Amino acid sequence: MKIFKSIANAIAKILDKLIVTPLTKLIVKITGNKNTNGKLFESLLAKPTALLFISLFFSVALFIAVDQKIIRFTDNGAEVFKGQTVNVIYNEEAYVVEGLPETVDVTLIGSKADLYIAKQSSNHSVTVDLTGLEPGTHKVNIEYEKGRNDIEYSVNPSVATVIIYEKVSDSRTLTYDVLNEEKLDKKYVIDSVNLKTDTVTIRGPQYRLDEVAAVKALIDVSDLPNVEVGKQTIENVKLKAYDKSGNVVDVEFVPETISADVEISAPSKEVNLNFVPTASMPFGKAISSYNFSANKVMVYGANSVINSINGIDIKVDVSKLTSDTTLDVDIPKPTGVKSMSQNSIKVKIFVTDVATKSNIQSVNITGINTPEGMVAQPIDEANGVIEVEVKGAQSVIDSVQASDITAYVDLKGLSEGQHELNVEVKGSNPLATYVAKKTKVTINLTKAG
Repeated sequence: MKIFKSIANAIAKILDKLIVTPLTKLIVKITGNKNTNGKLFESLLAKPTALLFISLFFSVALFIAVDQKIIRFTDNGAEVFKGQTVNVIYNEEAYVVEGLPETVDVTLIGSKADLYIAKQSSNHSVTVDLTGLEPGTHKVNIEYEKGRNDIEYSVNPSVATVIIYEKVSDSRTLTYDVLNEEKLDKKYVIDSVNLKTDTVTIRGPQYRLDEVAAVKALIDVSDLPNVEVGKQTIENVKLKAYDKSGNVVDVEFVPETISADVEISAPSKEVNLNFVPTASMPFGKAISSYNFSANKVMVYGANSVINSINGIDIKVDVSKLTSDTTLDVDIPKPTGVKSMSQNSIKVKIFVTDVATKSNIQSVNITGINTPEGMVAQPIDEANGVIEVEVKGAQSVIDSVQASDITAYVDLKGLSEGQHELNVEVKGSNPLATYVAKKTKVTINLTKAG
């Protein structure tokens, strides 16, 4: 509105200066010199039709003066249009163009009225015409297609050095990467991905095609139509080309996208929970029995992982247990397992006084981690067996036999000859404590055969 008021004031001043004031002086002069003519002129001005024709005459005259730049306004200005997209005209099927800026700044110079109109327009076309140019390096002008001839302009930058490459094609093997797999429900596993095509064509300048080390389909699990067991098809899978360092290479793909079938499963296995007390019970105390709120748990993960799991040890610190106790214990998640049916259980432990069962004899000593190509033997019969003392609740140790106990020595890293080694013992019942009466034995290592 301020612009229009300014224009109206300017026009009023011009009319007053060029028309009203001179006309008034002329009338005064005429009427002053010729009284008769003055009366005649006054009667003429008194007629509405005469005034109408005079106004029309001066309006047309003013329009012609402004349109033909006879009268100029002095309120010129400039307007900057930043980030104007550069449109490139060339044969996109045959060539690749590098070096052109994606956007430029255009400055328009003219009257405020013209600039206001230009600012309201959404048509600010910036083009570079490469038609007819051959592959190679060229300097080209960046042109602004102005809509009004009375506006001057400048483009920044106005010149660009472009390189035109011939577009070539090559066929490449297609592999895939799975994205956002962690967003799947923990019990689900992607068993396989079947791409609808195993080769694609890449297009671009030869130097870019030479950089491509791998072409991959990006399987995004966020695009799955349904997350459930079975085959799911993802449409419009994006393709990416990478160089040997893993950086993206800008090339075209034919086809631009592909589809892929994704096989989803939920492998699971039920495994036992094993009670494993840690540390030692307080002096004079032993565990007579225990109860788990759940004896088994369902584990989910890849088949290769869960098939190797035979049980999960529930480790409980029993060093402060002096009476019957119920504990909340976390179930440790084995490596590779994605999810479990539950993550904790309650363990009720029954505590009683300790008892001892001595002199369980003739527990054979075995060797573990025997070096390849070697044979381990005790140097005599006395070094081949030991006696074991068993401690625990009376109800526990009463059933312990020699066959329930394993005594062993670790031969890892030993060379040929005789070695005095520590004896370790363990039993099948974790509620009992096993102590070897003899802590060291001598073993002879010889080469096999």
